[in-house]
Amino acid sequence: MMHDLFLAAREAMAKCYAPYSKFPVGAAIRTTDGRVFAGCNIEVASYPEGWCAETTALGHYIMGGGGEIAEIAVVAERMARITPCGGCRQRLAEFAGPDAKLYLCDDAGVVETVTIGQMLPYGFEGKILR
Repeated sequence: MMHDLFLAAREAMAKCYAPYSKFPVGAAIRTTDGRVFAGCNIEVASYPEGWCAETTALGHYIMGGGGEIAEIAVVAERMARITPCGGCRQRLAEFAGPDAKLYLCDDAGVVETVTIGQMLPYGFEGKILR
């Protein structure tokens, strides 16, 4: 199952808009009921205003009704075993539990599996703000 999630992330990466960094990234999220939401990075001339592949995938996930996240795959064209940036680690932790699997990929497939909790052990929790 993880290979098809990698393929969804790779397909999303092919649609990225990265004219400045030339650093395509793709991400895919699978919910426990089997739905997959993918996204790519999208840059704009004012760098901080663009968004990461994980953010785009989360946008599709929210618009698709959300749900419990089981797995996430991330792939980059120019970097093997890409990991989400710090901001995306927090974004993913907001919607995925600490036990959700995160597949770190190279151009051929999954090279390492970690959990969201391992990637962001001391992230902010939304429940403290309620």
